[in-house]
Amino acid sequence: QVQLVESGGGLVQPGGSLRLSCAASGLTFTDYIMGWFRQAPGNKREFVAGLSWSGGDTYYEDSVNGRFTVSRDNTKNTVNLQMNSLKPEDTAVYYCAARRAWPVVTTLYDYWGQGTQVTVSS
Repeated sequence: QVQLVESGGGLVQPGGSLRLSCAASGLTFTDYIMGWFRQAPGNKREFVAGLSWSGGDTYYEDSVNGRFTVSRDNTKNTVNLQMNSLKPEDTAVYYCAARRAWPVVTTLYDYWGQGTQVTVSS
């Protein structure tokens, strides 16, 4: 079955960096758009970043644009989210997701990981 497993979360001080990774299995990775989402307590799950099948087209939520970078390695079936200049408001559970069809910027993805906690605090 399809599995998406996130790693790399943790506690970081404001202004710091973290790199999240997501390992995919049980699917033909290059057939899927990949996205990162987050959900803070009391909030809806929101789109953070995503990219096309080849990785050539990337999309970001406005508040992370310029601070976060999404990338994928189609030889390793992984997708990464490099997060720099982290802010307390970035604190959330971060989820990796896969979607077969366009568009990238939607919450209607087909498969989801279990999530990894990111906490930005001094």
